[in-house]
Amino acid sequence: MTSRRHFLRWGAFALPQFKLNDLLKTKPLASKPVVVSTWDSGKTANNGAWPVLQKGGRALDAVEQAGIASENELSCCVGIGANPDRDGHVTLDACIMDEKFNCGSVVFLERIKHPVSVARKVMEVTPHVMLAGKGAQQFALANGFALESDQLSADAKKEYQKWLKKSEYKPVINIENGAKPRPSKEGNGPSAPSFFDDGTPNHDTMGTIALDASGNLSGMCTTSGMAFKMHGRVGDSPIIGAGLYVDNEIGAVTCTGQGEEVIRMCGAHLVVELMRQGKGPQEACREAVERIVKRDVERAKTFQVAFIALNKAGEIGAYSVQKNFTYTVTSNDIPTKVLAAKSYFN
Repeated sequence: MTSRRHFLRWGAFALPQFKLNDLLKTKPLASKPVVVSTWDSGKTANNGAWPVLQKGGRALDAVEQAGIASENELSCCVGIGANPDRDGHVTLDACIMDEKFNCGSVVFLERIKHPVSVARKVMEVTPHVMLAGKGAQQFALANGFALESDQLSADAKKEYQKWLKKSEYKPVINIENGAKPRPSKEGNGPSAPSFFDDGTPNHDTMGTIALDASGNLSGMCTTSGMAFKMHGRVGDSPIIGAGLYVDNEIGAVTCTGQGEEVIRMCGAHLVVELMRQGKGPQEACREAVERIVKRDVERAKTFQVAFIALNKAGEIGAYSVQKNFTYTVTSNDIPTKVLAAKSYFN
């Protein structure tokens, strides 16, 4: 089976020679529903979501199924088979949000196969938004989720053993064909680079946003976070307003890339608010990326951040710091397609 890393490395050469926004121009999709996910591996997520939407189901149910499908896939970046932190533990983060501002999140969760579903359970049966670590695991077990093995997957074990030879604290999972990570001003600190010289990302949070036939929006985000991160590190993915935000009057946004940069800007919420001001999803994503880059242009050359957005009218936008970010769209009018986003640095 072709690995996700292989898709990310070579997928750009097989992409259709057009952008979704060229296809849509400035017009909304002809009909609902529609689902949009990060990366070309979003095909797996969309395949999980689309049957729900196609039958007239809720966007919330659809995005949960997208998360489950992604977590089921053997991946370096999502689910219990993913690469561990620097101490050898796989820790998972996820969040989910519906059309009524209901939201749930889990962070630093271990040995639970579907953190996205635990996040939904937090949303539905507790007065809280976020549960962390052992408390999140305890909650999951009390609500019928199974405790999985704490053994690393074969691929993760191989990558971890390779990393241990140098034990450099850089978010690097695999360097193939001579590609080397670019240096950063912080060296081996937590702001080290998150992509390779050929533009291939080394971690890829899975985010999905959807608009259902009733015109309601929802979204989810799920990840194992940065490979070989410090034990306890949590990125933007499970943080409502950073990695995901849904406002049913305006639109839904999720993102991927180096989470610390997104948290600093409350990225997903920022994109929604830019759309509230009248900007289209594409323009809003671009402006959010520009704000991130503006903070330190030279440093921005060492990391990747990307946003996808879907507004109430069904218009879609995507924009990234670096090139080679892809996203996947499925609707009644557009069979599942992987598309290339525009980027700040080309």
